[in-house]
Amino acid sequence: MCFEELRTLLARHARPDWTTAIDGVLISKVDRPDPPAPSMSGTVLAVIAQGAKRLALGDRVYEYGPGQYLVASVDLPVTGQFLRVEPEQPALGFGLTLEPSAVAELLLRAGPGDNPRPGGGTPSAMAVSDASPALLDAVVRMLRLLDEPRDRAVLAPLVKREILWRVITGEQGATVRQLGLADSRLNHVSRAVGWIREHYAEPFLVEDVARMSGMSVSAFYRNFQAVTAMSPIQFQKQIRLQEARLLLATHPGEVTGVGRRVGYDNPSQFSREYRRQFGAPPSRDAARLRDTVRTPAGVLP
Repeated sequence: MCFEELRTLLARHARPDWTTAIDGVLISKVDRPDPPAPSMSGTVLAVIAQGAKRLALGDRVYEYGPGQYLVASVDLPVTGQFLRVEPEQPALGFGLTLEPSAVAELLLRAGPGDNPRPGGGTPSAMAVSDASPALLDAVVRMLRLLDEPRDRAVLAPLVKREILWRVITGEQGATVRQLGLADSRLNHVSRAVGWIREHYAEPFLVEDVARMSGMSVSAFYRNFQAVTAMSPIQFQKQIRLQEARLLLATHPGEVTGVGRRVGYDNPSQFSREYRRQFGAPPSRDAARLRDTVRTPAGVLP
């Protein structure tokens, strides 16, 4: 329906840093394939107009292409790779940052019976679906505002709410709705995720993090695995290794020191787990990183 205009607008307004003149609206344009690379997902809605993206989260793999969208409701460590990318046909995507306060406001403003019934169980932090014509139409109207600075301040917040409402009431709405519910299981897990990210270099007892999150140990394990596709300890390891890789990019000769800084007392264990994660030992990967400029690998297409 509006795909040609969507691709034209994205290509015209793409910037190297993915930002736009509208706060929270992102545009990606990637014209060369890169190997899989780790990053944090952010909390975002990502719609693809051209090309494709593959993301690995724990033992789950998500792939989305033209006319599809992915929602990420928790900031998690992922490994991403752009697919079907050529200089003449770059990957093009639209992103919208998901704010819990905006989700909560819409849920409160909805009339009785307007919100879909909550499903059973704890939704995954990520989900992929086909974008509805109404969602794509709202995305196009948001992008048109980049050419209309006079209207932007008034209309952009309204279109943002429409886009968010289309997702909340869509097939993957359960994942997004829990962002705005203070007592949702996803928010309890998100609290634990935030704590582990801030204290990733420290050892911790799962029982203590479960208590802090307001859950029993068994419920915490079950819900954490459902949301993140990882155990709490696996999640901590992912964060440690990603932080180590960032540090090694600027301190390539300090492998042992970097390992200790991210929480590894045993250099052999650090080297072994680093190689398993990134396919090369720390020193060799650090040298490779210095010579490579990587495309961002987060959720955006």
